[in-house]
Amino acid sequence: MEHYKDFTVDAQRFPHFADFAAEMKAQGIHLVPIIDAGVKIEDGYDVYEEGVKNGYFCTNQDGTPFVAGVWPGRVHFPDMLNPEARAWFGSQYKVLLDQGIEGFWNDMNEPAIFYAEERLKKTFAKIEEYNKQNLDISSFAAFTGMVAELSNNENDYKLFYHNTKQGRMRHDKVHNLFGYNMTRAAGEAFERLEPDKRILMYSRSACIGMHRYGGIWTGDNHSWWSHILLALHMMPSLNMCGFLYEGPDIGGFGSNTTEDLVLRWYGLGIFSPLLRNHSAKGTRRQEPYRFKNKAAFAGILQLRYLLLPYIYSEYMKAALHDGMYCMPLAFAFPEDDFARRVEDEVMIGESLLIAPVYEQNARGRYVYLPEEMLQVRVKYSESNRIETSVLPAGHHYIPVELDEVVFFLRKGHLLPLAKDGKKIQSVADVDFADLRLLAYAPDGASYEYYTDDGETKDYDKPEHFVHITLDADGNAKSDRATVKVEG
Repeated sequence: MEHYKDFTVDAQRFPHFADFAAEMKAQGIHLVPIIDAGVKIEDGYDVYEEGVKNGYFCTNQDGTPFVAGVWPGRVHFPDMLNPEARAWFGSQYKVLLDQGIEGFWNDMNEPAIFYAEERLKKTFAKIEEYNKQNLDISSFAAFTGMVAELSNNENDYKLFYHNTKQGRMRHDKVHNLFGYNMTRAAGEAFERLEPDKRILMYSRSACIGMHRYGGIWTGDNHSWWSHILLALHMMPSLNMCGFLYEGPDIGGFGSNTTEDLVLRWYGLGIFSPLLRNHSAKGTRRQEPYRFKNKAAFAGILQLRYLLLPYIYSEYMKAALHDGMYCMPLAFAFPEDDFARRVEDEVMIGESLLIAPVYEQNARGRYVYLPEEMLQVRVKYSESNRIETSVLPAGHHYIPVELDEVVFFLRKGHLLPLAKDGKKIQSVADVDFADLRLLAYAPDGASYEYYTDDGETKDYDKPEHFVHITLDADGNAKSDRATVKVEG
């Protein structure tokens, strides 16, 4: 962005942005810019001027455009509940699509309000009064409280209005629909602008139904151990609401993280459809290469690539068949009373149970297995060395070191993995048609494997569904993919 203006490129920093985007793509790096909910108020800025001219912004009670402060300073909010304004805003994404951008991240779209201009003016006037006073404990508390209440003040959401098909609507009555309709604006625009191409889209704010247009990340969390567990809880909850494409800020957004926290968080995050490490300005930097144990971080990210054939297959089958990619144990084992009480383990697809470590200094954790399963221990600091052992149903203490991931494979199930003959640097390096199978199938098993080109929209072609069978002697057959059996 140029000075936080939506749908702009800073010409000084990126004088040849389309060439830069193409160069990054050639290296397996796809750029995903932020689009904020607030449009900067600035003469000469075409998005602002078009919005004012056509009445596309939310208004005050008197019909004048509502002014709030967000990243760029003073902004107007596009009226996302007005169909004409929504179509206009969606059309703006073309500016970046034309320069090679294939993914977007809608942000600040609750919408967040740093301040409402009306409240800010009253605050400044009051500060002038306080400036002439001797601030005692009561007046000082009132002063600091007044400033603290500027951001996201509940009453400010009662100040502006939308023009909807049902008539004029005060924002606080329809607050949860704003982020939904901002991403809807993008999703509907992509169908017009790129009808045959998938465009990545995820949003910070949403409500039920927005999964039709994009996914979400789970908001501005903190570098707290408890937030690993919170991220785990949110995965099946969001799946129940239709949101399959989701994930947290790995390592935590706010606060200062630690190396062990980030490693443990990746132990969960590699199973999320959306995997990203993200942190706030001013916090301790947490990119994996900044830590001492680079081999462990490289290994766990390599494991993510190896798991992608299974993750993508289970994700797409859930999306196409209205299922769940991630579900509580009770959904998979409805007759098991104890499974209903387990809230720190989940099923990933049809084959895997995961039980990540989420407590500081823990060298392992207790795990409940509703049935006999194959324990899979991956030592990712040792080139993803895999050890397996069969565990009976019941309660177990499972040691898990910092450089390990442990998960569990159901009996009679298969786990398709990418081959790891070379270091995988990006998804483009993953061969989805040449697989190895991790199996726990003493009596044989079958698996419906989904794979496509990942770019076009012919999702339900029959040839995308590959049938893999394994007989009791360990011989694998497939109608299309090449498979090698392990385990």
